[in-house]
Order: sequence, then C-alpha cells, then structure tokens
Amino acid sequence: MIIKESPLEILNKVFGYKTFRLEQENIINHVLEGKDTLVLMPTGGGKSLCYQIPAMCLEGVCVVVSPLIALMQDQVLALKDLGVKAEFLNSTLNYNDERKIIEQLVNNKLDLIYVSPERLNTEEFQQILTKTNVSLFAIDEAHCVSQWGHDFRPEYTKFYMLKDLFPNVPRIALTATADDETRIDIIKNLHMGNCKTFISSFDRPNIRYIVQIKDKERKQLLDFIKTEHPEDSGIVYCISRKRVEDIAEFLEKEGFKVLPYHAGLSKKIREENQNKFIKEEAIIMVATIAFGMGIDKPDVRFVAHLDLPKSMESYYQETGRAGRDGLPSDAWMVYGLKDIVQINQFINQSTASEEQKRLEKRKLNSLIGYVESVSCRRKTILEYFKEDYNIQNCGNCDNCINPPEIYDATIDAQKVLSCIYRLENNGFSFGASHVIEVLTGKETEKIIKFKHNKLSTFAIGKDKTVSQWQAVIRQLVILGYIKVDPVHMSLSITKEAAKILRSQIKVELRQHILIPKKKKEKVEQKTYTTAETDNELFKKLKNLRLEFAKKENMPPYIIFHDKTLIEMAAVKPKNLEELSKISGVGEHKLNKYGKAFLNEINM
Repeated sequence: MIIKESPLEILNKVFGYKTFRLEQENIINHVLEGKDTLVLMPTGGGKSLCYQIPAMCLEGVCVVVSPLIALMQDQVLALKDLGVKAEFLNSTLNYNDERKIIEQLVNNKLDLIYVSPERLNTEEFQQILTKTNVSLFAIDEAHCVSQWGHDFRPEYTKFYMLKDLFPNVPRIALTATADDETRIDIIKNLHMGNCKTFISSFDRPNIRYIVQIKDKERKQLLDFIKTEHPEDSGIVYCISRKRVEDIAEFLEKEGFKVLPYHAGLSKKIREENQNKFIKEEAIIMVATIAFGMGIDKPDVRFVAHLDLPKSMESYYQETGRAGRDGLPSDAWMVYGLKDIVQINQFINQSTASEEQKRLEKRKLNSLIGYVESVSCRRKTILEYFKEDYNIQNCGNCDNCINPPEIYDATIDAQKVLSCIYRLENNGFSFGASHVIEVLTGKETEKIIKFKHNKLSTFAIGKDKTVSQWQAVIRQLVILGYIKVDPVHMSLSITKEAAKILRSQIKVELRQHILIPKKKKEKVEQKTYTTAETDNELFKKLKNLRLEFAKKENMPPYIIFHDKTLIEMAAVKPKNLEELSKISGVGEHKLNKYGKAFLNEINM
C-alpha cells in the first residue's frame, strides 16, 4: 500500500490536533499495514479519525458505510470544511448530483465516499466500485451486524461479500458498544477471522451518572433541567410516541425550546426537527430511541431517560450522546417497577427465538443491577464491558457523591411477603398499591369489601411511607421473591420467598431509598463558565461562530468545537501562528476563519 503522507502530519495539518488519543495511532498504523481491524471506542473517543486519516494517507478512496443520512451529511460537511475531498451518496441527492459524484468516485478524485448499507448491497454500486481504486472499507456502527447487538439491521449481514469481491482491500469495523457475544458475531458475520480487535477504555469521565426512583417524574425532570442545564442542549428519551408528545408539550410550557422526535411523525418533520437540533443551540429533543444514532453534535450537555432502556448497551450508547466534546455533562435517569415489568412484557411478547429472549432478559437484568447498585456507577458500567476499574469512588456519579447505605430489611420483606400470601389465599390477586394500602392500614372501599382489614397483616407497616414500601416491593421483585403479572400488575410470591418467611436468609436493601438522607449540597462541576476561561470573550466567540454557521448553513460545532473556543478564550492568541497551536485549528480552518477570530480576541 502506497502511503502519501504520515498520519501525524495529517492529524496536525488537517485536523489541528497535536497528539493522538487512546488507541488511535496503533489502529491507524494497523489499517495502513493492510490488515482487517475491529475497533471498540466510546462515543466521542475519536473513532472516525481511525478511518478518515488512513483514507487521506492512502491512494484511492475509502468507502464508509453509515446507517443514517444525518451522520453522513454531518461528517462530509465537517470534512469539506477541513478541505478534505469527501462526498456522500444517499436518497437526498437528485440524479445529476449523484452522477457527478459517481464520476468523481470512478476517476479517483475523492478521499472518502459515504454510502448507506442498502446502497453498498446493490449490484449496480458494487460494479461501480470494481472500476474504482478502493483503498479501505469502513463499516461504522458495526454492532448493527450482530443479532445479539442492541440495534440489529439485516442489511448489515450481507457485508461478508466485501471479502469475496475485494479480497485485497482492508476493512475496519467500528462501534461504541459491543459485549463479548456481539464482538464474536461481528467478526463472524463480516468474515474477519484474522482481524485484530482494539478496545479503548469505555470510561467517559466527563459524564456524571445520576439514577433516581420515579416520584413525580415530570417535576423531577424539570428540577434537574432548571438546576443543572437551563440553557443547554439535551436529549430526553421516552418509551412511547405519546409520552414523547406529552413531555415535549410539558417542557415547552415551562419555557424551553423543545422538539419531539418519533417514528409517528412524518419523515419531513423528523428531518426538520433533527436539523434544528443540530444547527441551533439550547434545544431539548424529546425522543424515542429512533433518535440519536449517528448524531455528531458534540455539545449535548445532558441525556435524560424517563423510562428504562432495554439493556446496558442501549443505555451506554444513548448516554454517550452527551458530552462528546469532553466537557462536563450529565446522564440522568428515573425508573420504577412498572418499567421493569413493561420491558419484560415486551420481551415475552416478541416473536424472537427463546434463545434471543433469554439473552435480552439477561441484558435487562444487568441494567437492573446497575440502577439498583450501591457501588460506583462508572465501575458497574466498565465491569459490564469487561474493563477493570480499580478506583472505588469516581467522585462523579450519584452513588459516589452521596453514597447509599444498605440495611437489614428481613422483617420488612417478611411483612410484604406475608401480606401478599394472605391476599392470594383470599382467592384473588392484587397489585402493589392495594398491598401497600393493607400494610399501612388504609380502610378503603375495596379493602372493606374484601375484608382485608381483618387480615393479620393489616396496618403492620404503618411505620413506613408508601414510597418506602414501593421501594421494598420493587427490590424484592428484582431479587426474584415477588412475581408480577404483566397484564394485571398483580403480585404473587415465588418459591424462593419461603426462605425469607422462615427466616432462613437475611435480606439487605438500600437504606437511602427507604429513609431519605439529608440532601448534600450540589457538587460543582468545572464548566466553561469558570476557571481560566474569559467568559465574556467565550460568549463573543460563540456568537461569531454562529454568524459563520448561519452564513454557511452548517452546525456551529463544525466551525469550531466549544473546547476550541474555550482554549482561545483562555490563551488569547495574538497572531495566526499562536492561533494555529490551539487544539482543533487545522491549516484550512486557520486560513478560512483565523483572521476573524483573532480580530474578536484582540479587540
């Protein structure tokens, strides 16, 4: 393979970065040796450079397979703004524009061409590629190839043909999330048996993880956004379309700039909303999981989940859309027993194989273990992805900032289980609300009708609040001592519960959920409004960036990331040479924007 220029020269000159991050340099060198490569790197870790730099080092064109139009357009726009020869082929182009790009492609006038999986799989496009000097195939979002992954796409399973059609062209498959089973499946389905796997750290130290129990969730969400991110861009994930619409309307009434996104909206509205989110600032997108994959916006300051995701991979992928620029950001989530039951019901009712259902339940249980954990959130996430994390206290998650405690809850568990058992023996089954009303001694019409006020368990739990008993029940469900009927939400005890009732085992539950602790003062995060940055200058530079972005019809972060503006405001370069030393200021951007930003800095 003929190498035109060294990777480090391109990193400095084109991208404006002085050094490689994580495993980037080793990955790039391995690709330049003509070898197949699998890359696992966290969102925002710099995956795209692992194929973009080789594409510029090698003669010929790199074919990048990307599952979303937004991702293609964003990356191509950003590359063009760096002076790189890149184009995309997708359904947004008219016939003439498409023919011009194909002509550039076959005449080897491009460094990178981005295509959809469907396009790559067509015989017509494969014929075009046989007439082209292809230097590299980059398969982005490679977890889509695996049936065990969280976003399986059948069209990805046909990519094995690349090995047959182009046996001498190396392939690089990239993803931010893949457990052991998914990694094995990716390698197998892509026929990359001899590839080398590079796994960078999954840690995102700039993200603060916060998990809470649902308790007036709208108010919880509103308090979180108003307190932590009143003027920031963020994403709020919900489980259903209706919930998306309701929450979007609620936040809009509270004075925020809000957009909805779900599969029930027309394609045109979805594209318009996504475009606004990318190009404008301080917008909150309320969405189902249909939104987000491939969104390259680096200044999303928070991702909030109002409902449990279905797995740790999904959670990691979705929270990874916050803080891609490395600045402090939040992953905030609330959950309740209903979430767990609902996802279990989805799995049970799906048409998937029994093997697939077992895997999905195992993944859900791992996520439940995470939300109920009393140890460091970061440690739990990293251990799930088989990464050692020797630090016991990260100092940047709710469990480390305000450590929960566990207590001997055997008696509380016995009270709950006894109550459910007696209600079952009465010939009917009842939900958690009714069980709690019996425990706390509420003489409701229903309780009097069924004479549940005569049960020995009536009012034996008056010492605790409703929310505290909800927490006990939820944790006993998770531990497998209570079963929930997914249709009627009624409770019954399992065989394992007998050991608790007979005092054969001790039950320990989270103390801080049951007995609320005095709230600690908010831990301040270092943001761009503090420390060494000139805050007024930073705001002026952001306004200047926005002027350029509007003029050129592109997202502001393509001009410069916040991180680059922060450094400019802190260092205050006096000339072009000093400005060129700022991280993120490459040769092309220096020539294009340098004088304007210097004038603003030195006014």
